[in-house]
Amino acid sequence: MELRTMRYFLAVAREENITRAAQLLHVTQPTLSKQLKALEDELGKKLFTRHSFSIQLTEEGILLRKRAEDLIKMADKITTEFLALDDVLGGDVYFGLAESYQIRCLAATIRRFKESYPDLHYHITSGDTEQVTEKLDKGIIDFAVLAQEPNTAKYHYLTFPHADLWGVVMPKNCPLAEKDSICVDDLFGLPLFCSEQGWSNDISKWCGNNMDKLHLEGSFRLSYNGSLFVKEGLGYLLTFEHLIDTSPDSGLTFRPLTPKLETKMYLIWKKYQVFTPIAERLLEMLKAEFSE
Repeated sequence: MELRTMRYFLAVAREENITRAAQLLHVTQPTLSKQLKALEDELGKKLFTRHSFSIQLTEEGILLRKRAEDLIKMADKITTEFLALDDVLGGDVYFGLAESYQIRCLAATIRRFKESYPDLHYHITSGDTEQVTEKLDKGIIDFAVLAQEPNTAKYHYLTFPHADLWGVVMPKNCPLAEKDSICVDDLFGLPLFCSEQGWSNDISKWCGNNMDKLHLEGSFRLSYNGSLFVKEGLGYLLTFEHLIDTSPDSGLTFRPLTPKLETKMYLIWKKYQVFTPIAERLLEMLKAEFSE
């Protein structure tokens, strides 16, 4: 199984048409069809369902697509890293980030770093702890930012200088908005939105034995999406401060939880990780600035 074959497979999966994929890959259609048939023979599984003018992935094809995408990303990253080994002034660094206002600390450090190393190119993906650590473990990214304590057996970490404050985003004209802060009793019976990670880890600890009195109406990985449901009057969003626009014209407002609930953020990387020179220098700057 070759990387070239994986690239062929992904092109066909994306285009859902062998002719178009062959044109994009600059190969003949018979060559591409032969490669796909050889791949199916090697795996012993049918990867495509062929129709008159299109093809679709089978369940086995969908599984291979995810694995192939990871393999190609990893291969491309390895190539980039080796090209950058002799370039201490530039290169690529990859981050997987949780949703947090504290990301501004990372952005500020990168801005200052680029003043000395303008040829730094950084790549950002977003996700919860499960998503970003999976990419980190596979070597697709160099660093991840988590909203929960890292596994110190697997990762080194830096703690962000500040923490995120939990609260409730709600319509500014609702009765609950008249309160200065929100306690657990205020939330009983209300339709609530929250990330699954925050609900299971942070909110469950905050409300103690009252968890069964809270109703999770829906879960969102991105707080912005949850805020759109709040605007439609479908519920109340439990999230960090500053993630949602609650300016006077937004129609929304934020009230902190009481007792105060905060979540620390952590920048992590794998133990025994070998970085490119540019990534190593950026990490040293992050260590220095975060310790201050």
